[in-house]
Amino acid sequence: MEYRIVHHKLQFIKAAKTSRNVFTTRDIRYVLLTKNGVTGIGEAAPLYKLSIDDVDDYDIKLNEVCKQLCENTPLLDIDLAKYPSIRFGLETAMHDLVNGGKRILFDTPFVQGNSIPINGLVWMADLDDMYDEAIAKIGQGYSCIKFKVGQHDFDAECRFLERIRTLHNAFNLEIRLDANGAFLADEAAIQLKELSRFDIHSIEQPIHVNQWDDMARLCRDSKIDIALDEELIGIDVYEKGEALVNHIQPQYLILKPNLIGGFKVSDKWIELCEKHRLGWWATSALESNIGLNAIAQWVSQYETTMPQGLGTGSLYSNNVEGPLQIINCAIHYGQTKWDLSEIV
Repeated sequence: MEYRIVHHKLQFIKAAKTSRNVFTTRDIRYVLLTKNGVTGIGEAAPLYKLSIDDVDDYDIKLNEVCKQLCENTPLLDIDLAKYPSIRFGLETAMHDLVNGGKRILFDTPFVQGNSIPINGLVWMADLDDMYDEAIAKIGQGYSCIKFKVGQHDFDAECRFLERIRTLHNAFNLEIRLDANGAFLADEAAIQLKELSRFDIHSIEQPIHVNQWDDMARLCRDSKIDIALDEELIGIDVYEKGEALVNHIQPQYLILKPNLIGGFKVSDKWIELCEKHRLGWWATSALESNIGLNAIAQWVSQYETTMPQGLGTGSLYSNNVEGPLQIINCAIHYGQTKWDLSEIV
């Protein structure tokens, strides 16, 4: 087996803002594994200031691991606990390779025409602009919208949500919030109580990570269901996953295979969700269509009707062209062929 790594910089059509970062570009490494004339493609892409493997020696490590694979070392035998996005990228490339290099990683109804419902996403912006974007999303038919919160004045964000709820009740529109850890632990309970007036479905990561006691209290007392997101990053699911879930007792987990260590690790988190009767959904971590395709196909193995966070492929002006399409508020695997000219 041979390997090649191709660097690519994705360009956002407009800046993607959260309470933590502003993204205008996204650095991608495409990993190409070739054997007997067949090439599998994966995407290794740590997320700036969030991934635990956003480190200076990343490219050195990626090359080392690729060389080990080419020397017939099984991927499972390589310690990548500190490099979750490398594991995700190589799992994707290996799945693609063994399935003929056609970007069909999992043989599920999704690649045969079935769609996966997705939520609409409204990034952080001026609140009037966020309102206009939300109204546009609703007009497109979205019945579930996620809003990034935590950057603006809290009272102003509440007035914004009240404007939305005045037009659309909870029966017609599911509202998810994502604070990206922006709330302070000693203020979050009061803020969540105030937000509960707006019939919020759930809020992702209301406070910063590694405050298990405070997060547990919020999960116990809040009228809004809480989903752990960044909290899973850097956690070894086999050693600490059970302890985290038992201690915090959240209502939901957010699974981002690129950030938490790939498909097998994500499968294990789902096992814990089923054991503890937690809900879950998957979201992208701003991957290109190569990574997004892998996540969508992986998700489609599970019977879930919850809208997934997989509508991010259209954020870029220079994404890889392929069969992924957003139609009627769902992601589809269509008939368009992959254009890999910038990769291969």
